[in-house]
Amino acid sequence: MSITKAMWTGVSGLSAEGQALGVVGDNVANSNTIGFKQSRAIFEDVLGGAIGSNLGGGVRMARTQQLFAQGSVVNTGQATDLALTGDGFFVVEGSMGGVTGQFFTRAGQFTQDAEGFLTTPSGLKLQGYASDGNGGFVPTLDDIQIPSTPLPPKATTNIEAVANLDASEGIKTWDPNDPANTSSHAISTTVYDSLGVGHSVDVYFVNTGPGTWDYHAMVDGADVGQAAGTPVEIASGSLAFTTDGYLQDHTPVASSADFVGATPGQTLTFDFGTPISAGGTGRDGITQFDTAKSTTTSQSQDGYSSGELTGVQIGGDGVVNGVYSNGQQVAIAQLAVAKFSSNDGLARAGRNVWMATRQSGEAAIAAAGSGGRASVVSGALEQSNVDIATQFVELIAHQRAFQANSKTITTADEMLQDLVNLKR
Repeated sequence: MSITKAMWTGVSGLSAEGQALGVVGDNVANSNTIGFKQSRAIFEDVLGGAIGSNLGGGVRMARTQQLFAQGSVVNTGQATDLALTGDGFFVVEGSMGGVTGQFFTRAGQFTQDAEGFLTTPSGLKLQGYASDGNGGFVPTLDDIQIPSTPLPPKATTNIEAVANLDASEGIKTWDPNDPANTSSHAISTTVYDSLGVGHSVDVYFVNTGPGTWDYHAMVDGADVGQAAGTPVEIASGSLAFTTDGYLQDHTPVASSADFVGATPGQTLTFDFGTPISAGGTGRDGITQFDTAKSTTTSQSQDGYSSGELTGVQIGGDGVVNGVYSNGQQVAIAQLAVAKFSSNDGLARAGRNVWMATRQSGEAAIAAAGSGGRASVVSGALEQSNVDIATQFVELIAHQRAFQANSKTITTADEMLQDLVNLKR
């Protein structure tokens, strides 16, 4: 009977609207959950007969669809708080709910555990690619661990300088015992031995003729096991310039330093730019122009002392750098980001993580920021993408629909009652 069927149609509406209210309630409850993605109820009609029949049999909630729109990014100032901007998920690994393996999350509230691993609040370990020590990263995925050991020292091997030697300087006669008064210009820098001990090295430039100069690198005698206060030469060479003042040739003569207690025979290479004879322009390092006096524009060296870890910095490409007390930043790892053919096909696993399914496809994992993957924002978190105002409107709409369906049932009930009363 159609009246009875109308009652069951109303019941289907009550069931569907009740389930939809649960979806909205879940969204509202997680409006402050970091990295949460809201869902919506998908309804579909039910036929009252064979396919092609115009008589409907009610409604059912087909499924819950996840909406992966970008949430707002809010700064926190905590270096290990991470947000993703764009498509992708952090990769975490561990055990949860009896399942061990890879999980995926947008919630970047990572902290460092007692062993230095970056973990989620539930203990899952953040995944990435460890540094290979040569400026690159290994290709295999692994737990990201922040080392607690001191950064070993690095002995200086290269000294760079950009300067101009005054072309009007007179010729000097070099005296290694009186370098200050027998040279035309000097550059002072600190170099480090194999133990990380710093030594002051003064490089003196001596004009030996038109367009030709010699340089001598000197240290205090005490640094190399000789009398303190006596300058000792550890490196030397010559420079030749064109008539335009550009570096034509650089000829190193000798370089060897036996610093006390350190590895003997430390060699220092001096980079004064690329000479014309080596295929360069001769303009990117030391030049010889007529100026009021010789000047140094910049100088640097590649060594450093040992240092303690003071913090971490994470770039947009996901590279995790350790920041050390000696001023060095050393790459530790690079964060991995996973992409899926269908984000909507991911299965919620609770605790702000998802699992891959057949519907989502397998995770395509690579470095952050590569291949269309999301970039990383350090010191920030991605908020839930739930819009409370929209959810309240949804609540009202589902409530009214629930009331209307209940009215369908009560109306059908009254009609049946009238039908029963016909026999009286």
